[in-house]
Amino acid sequence: MFTGIIQAKGSLRRIESRGGDCRLVIATGSLPMGEVKLGDSIAVNGVCLTAVELGAEHFSADVSRETLSRTNLGEAVVGTPVNLELALLPTTRLGGHLVSGHVDGVGRIVGKQDDGRSWRFSVEAPAGLARYIAEKGSICINGISLTVNEVDGARFGVNIVPHTLNETTLGSTEVGDAVNLEVDLLARYLERLLLGDRAAEPKAGVTMGLLKDSGFIS
Repeated sequence: MFTGIIQAKGSLRRIESRGGDCRLVIATGSLPMGEVKLGDSIAVNGVCLTAVELGAEHFSADVSRETLSRTNLGEAVVGTPVNLELALLPTTRLGGHLVSGHVDGVGRIVGKQDDGRSWRFSVEAPAGLARYIAEKGSICINGISLTVNEVDGARFGVNIVPHTLNETTLGSTEVGDAVNLEVDLLARYLERLLLGDRAAEPKAGVTMGLLKDSGFIS
């Protein structure tokens, strides 16, 4: 588990093909690697990866085809900057929100404008994630815990303050860039719980009928 509070900016140092998937070698920047052991989890752009090799200023992680196809790591090239966060400890301050490191989908930055000293970003999420994104709810973008300002269909807005712009890769992103999205954990589990016994049925979903049966609408 993570908090969405980025600890360092790193970069992709090397990509090694490994029989259809790959191993990434990631330069860790100022990440405190003295705390890291083999097998530890590190969030890379919000993707939970397992450290399989360690160096003083880098680590390596194997990335499956599934992860490459469902995150922006599949578009990364050598030199791509990445946000890094170590897994939380029982003593970690939960300054963001609970983040699993399991990316739900890839969105695109569709707008960017200055707002005082901050910037407002507009992001388009995959259609299937829109129902989990709520105004003033939490969203994780490239591993960063953020608050949703507004929602319009599958598009939503967030405000990025100067500190976040400087300390994460969002400061260098442009309109059209792909970003990893992880929706709030509670939203995902609530939808599943609403299904009740129907959750065991293949391809079950939340319908108007189910919401009515559950007392959420009349």
